[in-house]
Amino acid sequence: MNKILVANRGEIALRVMRSAHEMGIQTVAIFSEADRNAPFVRYADEAVCVGPPASSESYLRGDKIIEVCKELNVDGIHPGYGFLSENADFARKVKEAGLTLIGPSPESMEVMGSKLAAKAAVKAYDIPMVPGTDEAITDIEASKKIATEIGFPILIKASAGGGGKGMRVVESINDFEEQMERAVSEAENSFGDGSVFIERFVGSPKHIEIQVLCDTHGNGVYLFERECSVQRRHQKVIEEAPSPIVTPEKRKAMGEAALKVAQSCNYIGAGTVEFLMDENRDFYFLEMNTRLQVEHPVTEMITGIDLVKEQIKVARGEKLSFTQDDLSINGHAVEIRVYAEDPMNNFLPDIGKLVTYKRPEGNGVRVDDGFEQGMDVPIYYDPMISKLITHGATREEAIGRMIRAINEYQITGITTTLGFCRFVLEHEKFLDGSFDTNFVKNYFKPEYLQTENPEEMELVAKIAAGVFDELGKGSKLSLADQSNAGMSNWRKNRS
Repeated sequence: MNKILVANRGEIALRVMRSAHEMGIQTVAIFSEADRNAPFVRYADEAVCVGPPASSESYLRGDKIIEVCKELNVDGIHPGYGFLSENADFARKVKEAGLTLIGPSPESMEVMGSKLAAKAAVKAYDIPMVPGTDEAITDIEASKKIATEIGFPILIKASAGGGGKGMRVVESINDFEEQMERAVSEAENSFGDGSVFIERFVGSPKHIEIQVLCDTHGNGVYLFERECSVQRRHQKVIEEAPSPIVTPEKRKAMGEAALKVAQSCNYIGAGTVEFLMDENRDFYFLEMNTRLQVEHPVTEMITGIDLVKEQIKVARGEKLSFTQDDLSINGHAVEIRVYAEDPMNNFLPDIGKLVTYKRPEGNGVRVDDGFEQGMDVPIYYDPMISKLITHGATREEAIGRMIRAINEYQITGITTTLGFCRFVLEHEKFLDGSFDTNFVKNYFKPEYLQTENPEEMELVAKIAAGVFDELGKGSKLSLADQSNAGMSNWRKNRS
């Protein structure tokens, strides 16, 4: 494999290209007109514009991408995450064109792309699953009976897609039909598939995922877990590895279960098996993501394994160069997703120009991004600016390092999630590991980010006026005098 086309944009395109270059592999970037001046376009050995800014006319044009591959004698395609990364039809067309997709087979994508198909596939492997229906709901009255047997509240879920769409919590039998209609309608509108099923509602779950890696020779390993419970709108914001509450025994059980899930669909490459963990620390299979995850850097930091390089090696037909016994956890890693979003306005996108953009630096700090100062954050795509990752010998050190990095990260011109992430990292529930996926709902209010307290501001103004008055009289107040006068240190909102 001498040349790879990266069918993606931004930070993940740049991250993939860097690993490819370290392996002596040339890279090709595709880009939309909105990304013409982006760093990943300049970094690639070759770059081709594939269309207008809209994803449907550029990054989702599988036919155009394959055409570019043929013109430039590309050997393989790395899809990154999002866009076409879990599109089985695209994967099949890549194979038919004589190219190599750096990812799993289209058959694996199809099985794990449907939650119902995935449940059917893993059922024979004794994988723990949340009690519920194994098939799409077709009979409302029969479903009501099953829901009653499971016990309310129950969860109605869309078989296709994710991100919380087509998902409804039902508190009682009286609400069942109405919530069912809403879930089916939303699933049809979002995914073109109205299939839904029901499960017991786990009220305070932890979201724990296991990274797996499998080759074409029957070898597979799990690279431990990631804690991904801090979410907004069912989407992750902060991840860490390992989880602060998973024991070695539970880690082994979850890892082995994840490998069975991979085995159930003949999985090849890097993938992630997601689990829910309830209040009793029992875990249940949720789904499998058949691609590289956004949060993969925390796994790389604690294992020393470059997952992109391993994906490429597996795609070339190589055997894994290490076994499960060779893997161990080194320290702790934390990742925050820096979004151009306003946490004080329900995390709505805040698109604009990066007037100031200066990355944090120092020991144990990694920034995966695709922007530079002066660039605009396009309205057409996901508003993530970067991923900020820190590593330390302990969880406490990794968190402290992250807070320091957040404080050093300089971004102006737009509102970001930096302040929100700092709030989470300093919260007692995060620090003691007892948080779950309801963290934002239970512990966060927008006003908590208004760190400049009006009363403190007024007090400081009065003290400052007194200081200047004294100086005007020729008197000097010592630092101790100023401190004793009641000056307060308040946190600056650096986001």
